[in-house]
Amino acid sequence: MGFESGSASFRMFYVPRPLPADAVERFAKTALPPLDLLGRNVLRGWTGGRHLLDRTINDDNAFLAGYLRLNLVKAERRIPNALLRAECKIEELALMQAEGKAFLTRGERSKIRKEVEERLLPTMPPTLTGLPIVYDGEQRMLYAGALSDKQTDALLLNFAAATEIGLVPVDTASAAMKRARLDVASLEPVSFSPELEDALAAPQIGLDFLTWLWFHAEARGGMLDDDGESCAVMVEGPLALFLEGDGAHLAVLRNGAPLFSSEAKTALLGGKKLRSAKLTLSRAREIWSVSFDAASFAFRGFKFPQSEERLDAVSAFQQRMLSLARFAQTLFAFYDAFLAVRGDAARWKKEQKEIWPWVTDRTTKT
Repeated sequence: MGFESGSASFRMFYVPRPLPADAVERFAKTALPPLDLLGRNVLRGWTGGRHLLDRTINDDNAFLAGYLRLNLVKAERRIPNALLRAECKIEELALMQAEGKAFLTRGERSKIRKEVEERLLPTMPPTLTGLPIVYDGEQRMLYAGALSDKQTDALLLNFAAATEIGLVPVDTASAAMKRARLDVASLEPVSFSPELEDALAAPQIGLDFLTWLWFHAEARGGMLDDDGESCAVMVEGPLALFLEGDGAHLAVLRNGAPLFSSEAKTALLGGKKLRSAKLTLSRAREIWSVSFDAASFAFRGFKFPQSEERLDAVSAFQQRMLSLARFAQTLFAFYDAFLAVRGDAARWKKEQKEIWPWVTDRTTKT
């Protein structure tokens, strides 16, 4: 879904410099071509934020409540697999009967499939896929529904083609460099288990962060003060714990009480770190919940706080985007606190002395 209503799934991107003054005109020049030009190849381009066929981009449909709101749309013709298989089978049976054959060669079946595709494809209706974006010019942050690497690559390419600006995906490395001038690649791997040497641990700072959040939430109450406001974090299941190496790399815990399961304790003791989990964050009176993938810094099923007021569409969208910015501020406040410890070898050694008992002495529930 987009950012106007319901939940949202997204990644964040730094925008290195302000958009050009003629940004709307630039996006209009790279708008989605007319669908009557659609053949076998994919069409891709920008549309306004109101719907996926909002092809005439102007100030009226590109902005909402002061935020740039667009869609990157992919249009293609696709033959449903069930229909393609059925049509191919019809042709295969007809050829076998006509030529008295008990079976067809691979080459004959391939030829039939190609002929069926060429016959059916022009009759298929266009399939539209939209990737919504919202740009916060004040924060120079872009939110986009680009969760996969393929979607991210398409966004980076098409945004740069329109604006000549290269977006920077927000991940643990780019955020650490921007916020703390810390090159996370220079950090040595660390273990959260007393049974695994640091050198054998996964050198993935995102997994370190999420596992540390889990520790901070359980062992320290999850509290943090940021700019005089009280913030809190809670980690919930389902959990995905990961360690690259021999044996089972990934443990996914869903049912019951996964945080306090014997499987979670075993995974932590074995050196696995938390790769994804549901987070609940709060700041002052706002509460957000989201499934967070620490490896890719992707957010799925983000739930906005419920408004107690009845607002018009513009005001409601503005309120949601302001809330999203506060969520990001809160998450980064926790990330800053983590980096301050993780980036200091001496402080991290002291932190480990608290983390290891948290792992070994965990209460488990069957």
